[in-house]
Amino acid sequence: MNDTIIMPDECTSMVEVRAGVDATDQELVALLERRFGYMRAAARIKPSRDTVRDEDRKAAVINSAGDAADARDVPRDRIEAIWDILVENSIAYEFEIWDATRD
Repeated sequence: MNDTIIMPDECTSMVEVRAGVDATDQELVALLERRFGYMRAAARIKPSRDTVRDEDRKAAVINSAGDAADARDVPRDRIEAIWDILVENSIAYEFEIWDATRD
């Protein structure tokens, strides 16, 4: 089997599509690992639990993802929906870390 990932527009078989999706998923998990690392850093740095949730920041992050989607011609509404779930899970994780590292 060829380890070279074929870009979407060049795929001619479902084997190629699935290999590309699987490789992309692995890259996404690696990026999410880094993102969750930033949530651990935020939990360590933030002085109080009530600063973990920041609705203005959440809205800005989701809007920024939507803008990036627009720039890449990806459906904004779907990206914003994914980012809403991502940010909510990131906040929940940050609360877990904040609580676990405080008395």
